[in-house]
Amino acid sequence: MVDALIERYPELWLSRSWTTRQRRPTESEDAYVFVTTAEFEERIAEGGFLEYASFLGNYYGTPTLDAPEGRDVVLEIDVQGARQVIKKDPEALLIFLQAPDADEQEARLRRRGDVPAKVEQRLAKAAEEADAGLELGAFVITNHDIDETVDAMWAVIEKARAARGRNGL
Repeated sequence: MVDALIERYPELWLSRSWTTRQRRPTESEDAYVFVTTAEFEERIAEGGFLEYASFLGNYYGTPTLDAPEGRDVVLEIDVQGARQVIKKDPEALLIFLQAPDADEQEARLRRRGDVPAKVEQRLAKAAEEADAGLELGAFVITNHDIDETVDAMWAVIEKARAARGRNGL
């Protein structure tokens, strides 16, 4: 979803997250920066993350930002990360994407190659995160269709940009 957004709108820039989990068989090599736990923890000690969290036994984090001039930064993060970002930047724009229902979410997780135990853990976590996203003031978008969801995300981004009276967030 985020890749489609970035591809369509070049004024956006995706910060590639780090993770200690193993790459899924269906996942591209550049989906994340895949590192060891020791490498991740070294980066934590150096203060090298905007946000990071432990999620289902693995670390995930956004490295300190080095975005190209004039482009808005897009972070693909969970609720834990969103809490950290909003503390550092209370005006950060949060968009929470959700599947149409639990059955569809389960099917999507299985298609991407998650093992059954991880699917169950992610489904349980998703139920918790939906309420947390609302508490953080996120815009909630239900992902029925990639093109429609990208259009909806862009509409939220454009509205926020206009409200701030500038071209960038």
